Amino acid sequence: MTSLDRRTLLRAGLVSGAGLAGGALLGASGAPAAPAWRPSGRPVLTHGVQSGDATADSAVVWTRADRAGRLHVEVSRRPDFRGARQIRGPLLAPSGDFTGKVRLRDLPAGERLHYRVRVESLDRPGLLSEPLVGSLRTAPGAGRRSDLRFVWTGDIVGQGWGISSDFDGMKIFESMRKVRPDFYLCSGDTVYSDGPLAETVTLPDGRIWRNLVTPEKSKVAETLTEYRGQFAYNLLDEHLRAFAAEVPQINQWDDHEVTNNWYPGEILADDRYTEKRVDVLAARARQAFHEWLPTPGDGRLYRRLSYGPLLDVFVLDMRTYKDPNDGNTYADADRGLLGRAQREWLIRELKQSRATWKVIANDLPIGLVVPDGATAQEGVAQGDNGLPAGRELEFAEVLRAAHRGGVSGIVFVTADVHYTAAHHYDPVRAAVRDFTPFWEFVSGPAHAGAFGPNALDGTFGPKAVFVNAPPAANTSPADGFQHFGEVAIDGRSKELTVHLRDRDGRSLWSTTLAAPR
Repeated sequence: MTSLDRRTLLRAGLVSGAGLAGGALLGASGAPAAPAWRPSGRPVLTHGVQSGDATADSAVVWTRADRAGRLHVEVSRRPDFRGARQIRGPLLAPSGDFTGKVRLRDLPAGERLHYRVRVESLDRPGLLSEPLVGSLRTAPGAGRRSDLRFVWTGDIVGQGWGISSDFDGMKIFESMRKVRPDFYLCSGDTVYSDGPLAETVTLPDGRIWRNLVTPEKSKVAETLTEYRGQFAYNLLDEHLRAFAAEVPQINQWDDHEVTNNWYPGEILADDRYTEKRVDVLAARARQAFHEWLPTPGDGRLYRRLSYGPLLDVFVLDMRTYKDPNDGNTYADADRGLLGRAQREWLIRELKQSRATWKVIANDLPIGLVVPDGATAQEGVAQGDNGLPAGRELEFAEVLRAAHRGGVSGIVFVTADVHYTAAHHYDPVRAAVRDFTPFWEFVSGPAHAGAFGPNALDGTFGPKAVFVNAPPAANTSPADGFQHFGEVAIDGRSKELTVHLRDRDGRSLWSTTLAAPR
């Protein structure tokens, strides 16, 4: 049995659920709920270190302690921290589950930097935790053309497949670390808040999958405490912690951070939930998401990050502004997944970008049909192969505006459907002609059940050039079909090469795209 009781986890400093404040466990509201173990001695950093949204001159650094304290960060070009710059960070408080992050500023562009994190006791000033160290690479400066490499995937700890030491945990993060990427893009489903874990699962061949289980992963998440516990759980994996300490992240959310296929205003018809209002659940999940990941401090999920003259990354939020799931055949151009403000932002930013490559991170694929029950649709497409309708209208608008504006070098990367694929879209094959041909690359899951393949909708003329999907639905990570993608841009030729890789890092398929003229 690998189930751990709450007191053991707290003493080990390995899981939050909620934090500790004056010896009391915190409920979903942040108020004391019951007496609990009081930490003593020096503070302990419980879940490693992470960095995120690294630009040419800044980056976010994150950690969590076992109690309230003051965050201190040192940053240096040298791994021995000689001459390091010291930053006095914020207080780590019960209201934030003792998590904390600080944006490092005035960093040198395009360099590997080292950071060291400590937390200082509030009860005994000068008493510091043991340090944890990490590193990150800043983005190249605006005038510097250099090689770039990043990896992406999504869908972590889904469909009941948790951390299992018998199957080497979430080994895919070790495989991604060995690629030595400049950054990592998580294309949504960073956690599965609606996916409780059982202690054991019997595989089709009779083997037993044994999950590490925590209280928060034993039921669907509803309280803030339970949403926080989803993120805390993933960081129990040694491969993920080591990866997070070396590779800066870009995180976007999709549905499972809250609950399956959710949209604003939805009222759940699910007996597992006592709180049926999705807007209430989403607010709690969003707070936990920003507390437990190295996201930017302004809280906005859609954003553009620049990596010198070769790459701009456009991170979309296809969940916060999503319209209700229905047949997706309406003619109202004001509805959709992005919302008007985000759609106009994307068109404007694409036109203003001077980067060779414009990578759009869409957490839902464009051309794949993703049903939500018998009659509703979860994604962009609905499978009628005709002129744009429903949510396709806003992507037709974006693609048309980019085409007429002379925008080149657009590539989409996504996850969501739990297999890996390469789709080429061309107006020659499409029901609509007013767009420039582009690629969409799909990769995942990172550590979840494998599914697929899904049907393609012909509206934008997609062709499945490569697909690697399992033979049966919910194939476990023990049987493969876990995937990540790698993008490498050559600093001299400006060519962009994509590899679709498996859990062990083997390239299953690749292509090289010439730089647009």
